[in-house]
Amino acid sequence: MLPTQQGSFRLFRFKGIDVHVHWSWFLVAIYSVSGRLPNYASPIWAVLEYLALFLTVLLHEFGHALACRSVGGSSDQIVLWPLGGVAYVAPPPRPGATLWSIAAGPLVNLALLPVFVGLFYAYRAAGMLHVNSDLTRFLQAIIVMDVSLLVFNLLPVYPLDGGQILRSLLWYPLGRARSLLVATIIGFIGGAALLGLAVWLQSLWTGIMALFLFSRCWRSYQEAGALRRLEALPRRPGFKCPVCHAAPPIGEYWVCPACKGTFDPFVTNAVCPHCQAALALTTCVDCHNARPQRSWDASIVDV
Repeated sequence: MLPTQQGSFRLFRFKGIDVHVHWSWFLVAIYSVSGRLPNYASPIWAVLEYLALFLTVLLHEFGHALACRSVGGSSDQIVLWPLGGVAYVAPPPRPGATLWSIAAGPLVNLALLPVFVGLFYAYRAAGMLHVNSDLTRFLQAIIVMDVSLLVFNLLPVYPLDGGQILRSLLWYPLGRARSLLVATIIGFIGGAALLGLAVWLQSLWTGIMALFLFSRCWRSYQEAGALRRLEALPRRPGFKCPVCHAAPPIGEYWVCPACKGTFDPFVTNAVCPHCQAALALTTCVDCHNARPQRSWDASIVDV
């Protein structure tokens, strides 16, 4: 289950992307800051450390969102919650587009690393390491934090970024459905390992993360089954989705928005045979983009 706007409030909007924060984030912030207080002489540094984590996660999610848009996808919402952040991205259903949309998040952390390390070494070169011990610990903490986020997100465990990157790479040889199936099976194994680690460490937080991975993998496993059934459907020649270029399936898989009856718009020229309502847009069952049916003509050459 992913966080939504329910229980969240909007912080700001940047480049058409709304940033929301879930109310539970503040409870975790209080808990995390209180746990870091003994590391600093002044409590303000513990607060700044958590705000640095907030900013790093936010930049990571903006990396996903802006990369998705750069390949023709859509993304207009980011939600920050106790388990990190979620950028709601919908890249075109192509392996390359999905790969770039997912890989851009960890690449942000990779780009931030030399910045943080450079600040620390500049501070040390100025002979300031022992002048302000709080600032020294803060700079060390944000380096560790950024590296931890990078390494954790690159674990090949679905639905972490590493697992989704693996799925995107497997998409090339295995196809859309089978790649998702393999990635979710690996995700189940990783979730089981994380659950075992939670029991061994007696860590409630690690256990919650493991249960989150299990729930997401289960939903993706069901999605993979639906995709395999969809791929097995007979397809109609002479037409293709103008977005993902998939041929539409043969059958009554479209619902009339007026009477809710099902029909095949490629047989009826986008007119509902039950109520005679004309379908302004025809939605692709593969990528869910809606376009006028005249643009589905496979004889039209893309420019």
